[in-house]
Amino acid sequence: MKKALFFVLLSAIGLATPVKAQKFGYIDTEYIFGKMPEYQKALSEIDKFADKWSKDIQDKYVEIEKLQKAYQAEEILLTEDMKRERQRIISDKEREAREYNNKVFGYQGLLFEKKKELIKAPMELLQRALDKVCLQKKLDFIFDKASDFVMLYTNPRHDYSDYVMEELGLDTKPTATNTSPTNKTTTKPK
Repeated sequence: MKKALFFVLLSAIGLATPVKAQKFGYIDTEYIFGKMPEYQKALSEIDKFADKWSKDIQDKYVEIEKLQKAYQAEEILLTEDMKRERQRIISDKEREAREYNNKVFGYQGLLFEKKKELIKAPMELLQRALDKVCLQKKLDFIFDKASDFVMLYTNPRHDYSDYVMEELGLDTKPTATNTSPTNKTTTKPK
């Protein structure tokens, strides 16, 4: 559905301006972000928060397990009122743990908000560099090879990833741990 809408929109734009040829290009954001120290720092911060929150949740479940074992060990000695009270406490603790888990890792939870906050700066840097490259190279459209939009074929001469990386001041040479097919070209776009 999204792809069909995209092609209809692209066709409509193409029909609306038949006088001027449009220039297209693409970048590989995975490759670029892999070389951005700001993005790597943001990812490590996100991991720290996720680990801390996971430990908090795990601690809550360990506490629940201890309460359940204690209840099972003492169940024979407890009155019916005491049993109900202990079961209620355990049930409340389980509910609190589930709610906290959803609050942190659920849809638009704390982790989602923290990701959005920490990734904002690297995304803005990339966008500014992308805007400059598009103006310099007079591009009308630029696509992201790493996105959900499937690119069945990409001519390497339309790859502007290295230009964006140069604008960001990043090393454009492939490293042993981070190679990209977009960087293996010898021809650059004009």
